[in-house]
Amino acid sequence: MINVGAGTGSYEPPQTVLAVEPSSVMTAQRPAGSAPVLEASAESIPLADDSADAAMALLTVHHWSDLEAGIGELLRIARQRIVILTFDPDVNRRFWLLKEYLPEAAALDDTRAVAVERLVTLLGGAGIETVPIPHDCTDGFLAAFWRRPEAYLDPEVRAGISLFAQTGDEVLQPGLARLSDDLASGRWHQHHADLLDREALDAGYRLLVADL
Repeated sequence: MINVGAGTGSYEPPQTVLAVEPSSVMTAQRPAGSAPVLEASAESIPLADDSADAAMALLTVHHWSDLEAGIGELLRIARQRIVILTFDPDVNRRFWLLKEYLPEAAALDDTRAVAVERLVTLLGGAGIETVPIPHDCTDGFLAAFWRRPEAYLDPEVRAGISLFAQTGDEVLQPGLARLSDDLASGRWHQHHADLLDREALDAGYRLLVADL
């Protein structure tokens, strides 16, 4: 397994033999004992054809500068399977945080979002699985705190979410201030009472599996 766009290695299974990541800042945060890292971009991976049984790209394709080139590289280096975790922008933008509090940030995110159908086409076909997010998700991606809204007011939490990290405070702060007020007054809990007893939520995350 080759993990492309590996970041800090948060999602790597133990059978990963190599990680590909262009950012030295990210690779410096990888835990000891994780897979060795090749500092390279997804669009140009200096590996031979059919280098591994499988390649994966998890929550990364929307950051790539050339999607077609990146998918082409996955197809080139993988012998048997490609796995991509991404999000459906049409579903994701209906997530309460984006729809009600940060529509401007969502609009900026739309400029880099990748339609699931486009990925399937580039892969030459793929199965699509919905990935529901549990209410106590231990990861820190955007929708992980859908039932713990106060987390979005924590700067440390926001620092680990690319949407926040790449959006200016002048865009974020008005919506975060409204969220803070609604939590303090109880309005959020009244408006989203239907979420409070749910165990999981479909926030648009999708797993694509292409068998080659």
